[in-house]
Amino acid sequence: MSAFNAVRFRVKAGQDQNFLDAHKGIAGWPGLTHANIIKTGEQTYCIIAEWTDMEALAAARPGMIATLDKFRYTLEDLGDGLGVTDPVSGPVVMSLR
Repeated sequence: MSAFNAVRFRVKAGQDQNFLDAHKGIAGWPGLTHANIIKTGEQTYCIIAEWTDMEALAAARPGMIATLDKFRYTLEDLGDGLGVTDPVSGPVVMSLR
């Protein structure tokens, strides 16, 4: 069964395009079947990605961290001890459509 991850970000003023540009290379990650970045508010974004399975998602984590390191300077701390990202992931337990 496929797996998904979602990561919430808040971008510093004037850094939106740098944030978006930094994600252009992720399309080649093994096991990634689909990914979208959605704008959830002023300077806030969420990336939602679908993976073939949890193993592929886990194997991609070093690449995800390396990508984050390239644009970390564009992000604001989310507060409440989260740091600059708020990630969640897990396997699909029910497909609705």
